Amino acid sequence: MSPTTLSVLQAIADGVAYGFDILDVTGLESGTVYPILSRLERDGLVRSHWENETRAHAQGRPARRNYALTALGTRALETATAHYAALLPSLSRARKAR
Repeated sequence: MSPTTLSVLQAIADGVAYGFDILDVTGLESGTVYPILSRLERDGLVRSHWENETRAHAQGRPARRNYALTALGTRALETATAHYAALLPSLSRARKAR
């Protein structure tokens, strides 16, 4: 799992549910985030649903797509986080050796 995909999953796990909010939190571009969200949903790591259009329009905005982790997504996030955490000490040592 790439660091960008991990950051999108982490944002969703932290409760960031809407695409634009995920963009803001991760600092990634829409051309990066939306394909990642599509792949994550295709692979069963996240699920999405559109919010009620009537409620959104009453608030003067379009409906937003809401994303949430699945159980599989939670396990994938835990695995990827552990993988990257395990890499940090060796990367630190490699940087110091330079």
